[in-house]
Amino acid sequence: MTTQTLKQTASNTAPLTAGGRTHVRVGSRRAVSALIGALFLAGFLAYGVGFGLVTSVTGAPDFLAAMSAHQSTLVLGAFLMLLNTVVDIGKGVLFFPILERHGKRTALAYLAAISVQVVFLDIGVLCLLMLVPLAQYAGDAAGASAAWATALGSLLTQANTMAYQIGQATLAGGAIFLCALLYRARLLPRFLSAWGLIGYVIHLAGAIAEIFGVHVSLMLLVPGMLFELALPAWLIFKGFQPAAYGQEA
Repeated sequence: MTTQTLKQTASNTAPLTAGGRTHVRVGSRRAVSALIGALFLAGFLAYGVGFGLVTSVTGAPDFLAAMSAHQSTLVLGAFLMLLNTVVDIGKGVLFFPILERHGKRTALAYLAAISVQVVFLDIGVLCLLMLVPLAQYAGDAAGASAAWATALGSLLTQANTMAYQIGQATLAGGAIFLCALLYRARLLPRFLSAWGLIGYVIHLAGAIAEIFGVHVSLMLLVPGMLFELALPAWLIFKGFQPAAYGQEA
């Protein structure tokens, strides 16, 4: 009687243990997928809002003269743009172990591309922050010195734009390899990976065109931008395929 009871207990508990472990694995990978998706949205929102705040200041005529009244807006916008650095690095770090299982060189290339991108974005933000002391100098200067300060202010805003385009071109190059790997390994539905691949190729072309003075990036940015909204939505609600974690479905 005792032996039969022990056998029944063992047979009943074994499936529960296996099922529990499977549930934990599924829950864990879904959490990682959702976190990566949330970081995509957070970076998009932080940099977008920050850029909008900065542009509301620097887009005004003679913005250096009005800087004292809008300094807090510029600094807040710059801070949000810098916050994107932490978000993007976190995204690359979380992506790395997933991609490494299917292509280590691609994983390294994407992490390197996203790291170089944030460096250029931060250089651009530093140029924007330099506008604050420059505006104070311009307010105290007169004549030729004031005109020189205005020209330098314009140069700093253009430097931010150039740094942004170089950063975007670098990121798009790395993201092309990322989407190719996602497509090849079927870590996402192939239509989504193909969309990203095409979108980033177009985005890369637009960023390079901007660097050479052909202003078409805003139009060419749309496919990649829509992908960066669709991808996090998929990751949050569906997640990567189990193969992304070396597991069976």
